[in-house]
Amino acid sequence: VWGNHLARWTSLFLAATILTNITGFFFPFTTILPSHIVGVLSLFALMVALIALYAKRLAGPWRRIFVITSILSLYLNVFVLVAQLLARIPVLAAIAPNPGAPAFAIAQRVVLVFFAGIGWSAMKRFQHA
Repeated sequence: VWGNHLARWTSLFLAATILTNITGFFFPFTTILPSHIVGVLSLFALMVALIALYAKRLAGPWRRIFVITSILSLYLNVFVLVAQLLARIPVLAAIAPNPGAPAFAIAQRVVLVFFAGIGWSAMKRFQHA
């Protein structure tokens, strides 16, 4: 029962993250933006995660590959979220008016360190499952 429960949550996460990335390309644009590049990278990571989970059944190194690509994809989505929040919320935009601002770099480093920690912990725990 617990395995089925986690399998459903994993499938939901993968489907929602894929849809989130794909819908980012539906907005009108005239040039390739950094968010498009991040979206493509995230979709690539998700493709590898899907292969690891469904085609390779998490056998051998594919277990670790699944964890890394899942966490990477989630991190990239949160990276874009933080960038959007810093750009669109007036109080935050005043603190970090552009991606070159120190506050932007600090916020993104905090997110990176957080996800690196989660990824490391997940790899350690998931490899023994």
